[in-house]
Amino acid sequence: QRFGEMEVWALEAYGAAYTLQEMLTVKSDDVQGRVKTYESIVKDEPIEEPGVPASFRVLVKELQSLGLAVEAVTDSGEVIRFGKEDDKRGRRWSGTDLMGGGMSRR
Repeated sequence: QRFGEMEVWALEAYGAAYTLQEMLTVKSDDVQGRVKTYESIVKDEPIEEPGVPASFRVLVKELQSLGLAVEAVTDSGEVIRFGKEDDKRGRRWSGTDLMGGGMSRR
């Protein structure tokens, strides 16, 4: 399923944050999130927060290869370190953590 730039803008303008988050994470390239979402639905459990999309990891690595120190930061200013699946504290990373100027350059 293709979700282009104009569709993203339309959902942003409409205020459909959760639909947009789902389309850009679980229904996109967040493979682990997709599997965990499916398991939660089958087991009738609450669905966890989506993980980090592979495309975001690629963007961060490309910016780091240019010599930029890129960090994901929550609204409260906490730096989020993410690995393949989750960060070291076991906290699920959420795309909403980056809303409001979430990337910093130091």
